[in-house]
Amino acid sequence: MPRNFLAFDLGAESGRALLGTLDGRKLSLREIHRFANPMGRMNGHLHWNLLQQWEELKTGLRKAAAAGEKLDGIGVDTWGVDFGFIGGNGEVLGFPYMYRDSRTDGMMDEVFARVPREKVFGATGIQFMQLNSLFQLVAMKRAGSPVLSCARTMLFMPDLFNYLFTGVAKSEFSIATTSQMYDPRKRAWATELLSQLDLPTHVLPEIVPSGTVIGELRGDVSKECSARPVPVIAPAEHDTGSAVAAVPVSGGGDDWCYISSGTWSLMGVELPEPLINEKSLKYNYTNEGGVGGTIRFLKNIMGLWLVQEGRRHWQRDGTEYTYSELTKMAADSPPLAALIDPDHAPFGQPGEMPVKIADYCRKTGQTPPGSVGAVVRTCLDSLALTYRKTLEGLEDILGRRINTIHIVGGGTQNELLTQMTADACGRTVVAGPVEATAIGNILVQAMATGDVKSLADARAIVRESFDVKRYEPRDTAKWDEAYERYRALA
Repeated sequence: MPRNFLAFDLGAESGRALLGTLDGRKLSLREIHRFANPMGRMNGHLHWNLLQQWEELKTGLRKAAAAGEKLDGIGVDTWGVDFGFIGGNGEVLGFPYMYRDSRTDGMMDEVFARVPREKVFGATGIQFMQLNSLFQLVAMKRAGSPVLSCARTMLFMPDLFNYLFTGVAKSEFSIATTSQMYDPRKRAWATELLSQLDLPTHVLPEIVPSGTVIGELRGDVSKECSARPVPVIAPAEHDTGSAVAAVPVSGGGDDWCYISSGTWSLMGVELPEPLINEKSLKYNYTNEGGVGGTIRFLKNIMGLWLVQEGRRHWQRDGTEYTYSELTKMAADSPPLAALIDPDHAPFGQPGEMPVKIADYCRKTGQTPPGSVGAVVRTCLDSLALTYRKTLEGLEDILGRRINTIHIVGGGTQNELLTQMTADACGRTVVAGPVEATAIGNILVQAMATGDVKSLADARAIVRESFDVKRYEPRDTAKWDEAYERYRALA
């Protein structure tokens, strides 16, 4: 008998509700609802519009219920690091901050003045980025936020939605580990580190494994959405954790890595235990949780945010481009003409992306890209070269060669970037599935209900249900030359 699972997949740019039907060994997807992820600026700070997000999730549930299918589970995944608070009376306290908000400027240096960088990494194994939850919490403490004084529980974004669905306040393993507040070796909150920074530890929730049934849908939500009672299940709540669960590898080989490609690019490998040493600190890699207690040893890279922000810039100037049009213009532009470091700090802030890229090129002695297509080409060329640099770092830390790169997620639809990745890295690339995050979300739900036996079984279902495309490297010599120019930028 077919089983139906509803996946809410929220990314930084948009959110969707997808209905997954598992019929034997075949999984099919149907989009029920799609929406722009609402956020805005208030009192000079960037916030997520939690109320509107919640209304969109209820709309997705309402549409799924109206479709007439009996749901066997609901699961939510989102981006990492951002969080909200619940007060003593169970009320949600305010609107969560958005991770690109500037209040964390300077917070890393403030933390390192109190706890050395090496000790912070040793306690958490997480890549240093000022957007991490740790630095967000330090910023709140420094600003004297009244929320901290009345908060009962801190919940990351998918945990917060689960709380609204069920009334149960718990945190799932993969999302908790993104915070730089979790010790992956002790498998517990890094309370000693937090205490050294005078941060509250009483607000930290219980952490549960991926695939845990959080609770049943609240009666008032069920009634409002005309939905039957249904279990709310924590998949890998961090979207990359769900995406990695859907990488269509077979067997136990260790000669592959993944790129989860979207607003961010997350590139790494799956390990049984955290890898925290001098090399992983030197390269600034991260140890985040995965399905089955695995570790996603990876690097966060700026990703297609560069193109998304460029598109928004041109929209504000009065010209609307589709992503397909932008990719076509990039393909028609001269390759490898100008290069950037995608993780250059100003690129991470919203606004004026083409202007920032031009400024970067001038400061590094390059001719700025002179057209829309050339700007996008610069972004894509530079991402491919960043993947090569990240691959070299992975191989050096692991002491082994990686032969195949699996790219999953929405970024696989950009075939130009996918071929560039094969060319720049000199490796075979396997692209797909596009909807990896939702697929992983659904299959981990199915693991919780006993309909899928294991992570390996889930990946076998992915291989049997979805097509992938292979890309072989070509014309690598020009990429070797460009890579030397790219490395010189640093």
